Amino acid sequence: MRVGLGVWSAVCAALLSIAPLAAAADAASKDTLLLPDRVWTADGDAAHAGWVVLVHDGKVAAVGPADTVKVPTDAQRITLPGTTLTPGLIDLHSHLFLHPYNETLWNDQVLTEPQDYRTLEAAAHAKATLLAGFTALRDLGTEGAGFADVSIKRAIDNGLIPGPRMFVATRAIVATASYGPGPRGFRPDLDLPQGAQPVTGVDAAVAAVREQAARGADWIKLYADYRVGDHGETMPTLSPAEIRAIVDAAHQIGRPVAAHAASEAGVRNAVEAGVDTIEHGYGTSEATFRRMKQKGIAYEPTLTAVEATSEYFQHYVPGKSEPTPAMKEAEHAFRTALKLGVTIGNGSDVGVFAHGENWREPALMVADGMTPVQALHAATDVAARVLREQDHFGRITPGQFADLAAFAGDPSRDIQALRHPVFVMKSGTVYRSPDTASASPTTP
Repeated sequence: MRVGLGVWSAVCAALLSIAPLAAAADAASKDTLLLPDRVWTADGDAAHAGWVVLVHDGKVAAVGPADTVKVPTDAQRITLPGTTLTPGLIDLHSHLFLHPYNETLWNDQVLTEPQDYRTLEAAAHAKATLLAGFTALRDLGTEGAGFADVSIKRAIDNGLIPGPRMFVATRAIVATASYGPGPRGFRPDLDLPQGAQPVTGVDAAVAAVREQAARGADWIKLYADYRVGDHGETMPTLSPAEIRAIVDAAHQIGRPVAAHAASEAGVRNAVEAGVDTIEHGYGTSEATFRRMKQKGIAYEPTLTAVEATSEYFQHYVPGKSEPTPAMKEAEHAFRTALKLGVTIGNGSDVGVFAHGENWREPALMVADGMTPVQALHAATDVAARVLREQDHFGRITPGQFADLAAFAGDPSRDIQALRHPVFVMKSGTVYRSPDTASASPTTP
């Protein structure tokens, strides 16, 4: 069990940030001029030297060459030397209620960590994510913490704790006895807490969708397959009819559907049922990726999760070891999807590895075949489209929320620059600046 210093930090940040909220909100309504070395807007591929961004009332008011932007005389100026300003980054596959498995195994997190404690941990993880430059997050399941992600989202929206914009999936939906903890490996008379909501049959699947949506789910997540084979092989779990029922029920009430699917059969079942995104997809065939492209289904490759678990359990050492078979399979799937032009969004499965290190996924996408610019698009405007939020954030353009991040260097040329966030703003409020890494809102 790791020391809970981050948890107490989150509690203190929440308490201390309550008082400045009104002042911060007022500050966000004023004019702020951001002066980085370069601006990468996501509307194209090139970063623009000498451009500036004017923020007013929490939104981008103007962007362009410094001599073309009309700046109010009382505007606050924030100089960001040596940096590239980008849209705030987006991670489409996260688990705020998990922490790395080399700290505490998944079973032990679900079985031994109280939900109250895990919620405090999630608050600390949300803070770390925002300070890393990620201003929006799709959280795909609380992994045994019930509907607590809805409360984290509410606390962020109400200014009680710092964190990214949250799009939550609550409990996720799994086939009965196919997920965990257990039942294999545990006494048969134990009633174990579950990492997701188990269902059997179409009626139960539809009921789970409706319950999760009513509780506050923005997305519905289902598990099309899992490691249920006699020797731990990944095999389909939910039936095609159950998956179709989940998708139809979710779409009827305006919720898109994310499908965990790692095997060819699991991905194919989910794709034919009309899900909106495929998570993982490591064993997907070229024919099924073509079908995904045809149907406009996005793909989140979660390459970092495979690398992380290879480190924990197969003794993989980055930069020294030969990639594991699982890593090679994930890379092959990613390169196939990239070659075919499948929509690829940045989704890392963070929680399997440390929150705040979300930059690792774009870096691995570049290592596995993307250009730095492609990876930046995957984490900004492409990800915003996957969330159906492209009119609100994901680019630096007038009228969008001022969700912005600046990094030392130029990530459009060297993706490793994402490791070095210097400035973070969400809705016009500064959460990180060159002279402070404070989680409390600061006056622009």
